[in-house]
Amino acid sequence: MRHRISLRKLGRNSKERMTLFKNLVSNLVKHERIVTTLPKGKELRRISDKVVTLGKKDTPYAHQEVKWWMREPPLIDKVFKVLKYRYEERPGGYTRVLRIPNREGDKAPMAVVELVDNPLPPLRPSKEEYLRQKKALSKNKKDNDKKVVVSVTK
Repeated sequence: MRHRISLRKLGRNSKERMTLFKNLVSNLVKHERIVTTLPKGKELRRISDKVVTLGKKDTPYAHQEVKWWMREPPLIDKVFKVLKYRYEERPGGYTRVLRIPNREGDKAPMAVVELVDNPLPPLRPSKEEYLRQKKALSKNKKDNDKKVVVSVTK
């Protein structure tokens, strides 16, 4: 039974795994969108949500924990000064994992992990935009179908 086992092993020992997640969390906070494999992204989502939640608490213990996860001091300030206020109304779910096509070399499933409500341009159109584009395409297709005139001459 897997009681009290929190993270996937990802083919690494515990020290390498924690180093990997520290790097991923630091890069996610720094760039607000990263590309990684799907299993790493799913595990990163859990950790990064905890880091943002600690940033919202803003206690000495929270500072200590965030300092343990971050690689650079400016990133600690970003968690407590930028992300804290960006997500103060949101109850959870601070990160999003989007699937992208598999990696070419080994066909590993890839994903984009991003912070929700970030200032970067969206990877996918919004639902309303998607429906508007779909409607325009179907309208153009119907118009093209009507324009086709078949004439047979003998």
